[in-house]
Amino acid sequence: MALPRIPAYALPETVPQARVDWRPDPGRAALLIHDMQRYFCRAFTAGDSPLAPAVANIARLAGAARAAGVPVFYTAQRGNQFRPDRGLQADFWGPGMEATLDHEEILPELAPQPGDHLLVKHRYSAFQRSNLAHLMRARGRDQLIVTGIYAHIGCLATASEAFQRDIQPFAAADAQADFSRARHDTAMEMVAATCGVVMTTETILKALG
Repeated sequence: MALPRIPAYALPETVPQARVDWRPDPGRAALLIHDMQRYFCRAFTAGDSPLAPAVANIARLAGAARAAGVPVFYTAQRGNQFRPDRGLQADFWGPGMEATLDHEEILPELAPQPGDHLLVKHRYSAFQRSNLAHLMRARGRDQLIVTGIYAHIGCLATASEAFQRDIQPFAAADAQADFSRARHDTAMEMVAATCGVVMTTETILKALG
């Protein structure tokens, strides 16, 4: 039930063809940095791909978003979760993280900045039991750029729920990481086929101006 050790793999350089013509708009978009906590990131080899380049790309997107006035949201789980509150996730993943800095801390190179929004994470989707949708609506935002880990679990679930809330999701293919390249690619294909647009960091940066 524990997280696997994740072997190195190269991040995708191309993306699946989009079915819609959506493009990120700095006046409509928000950026999500999903679950970039030490507990989840330690499954990867430090300094290697996919985590290292994904972190670098997330940092670039966060800097561009802040400069463009695009809200930046983070999700982070809390350690020592009450078993009934953890729910069915415990059956798949065990008790989860401990309430220690070594588990709960967001990677320092991606640390939230003044004006960013930190949401407590309860389920796969960032929208579940959080006020993400409310905070976005209050800021006139109906697009969500999704970065972080893991691509085929929380990132995909968040993109799917965004679509179902009439929020346009954009998956940053090279600013996410996953258990394997195969699962990473499958997650990107699912977004493109069913709920959103997959883009590279460079393309999103150009859209954000």
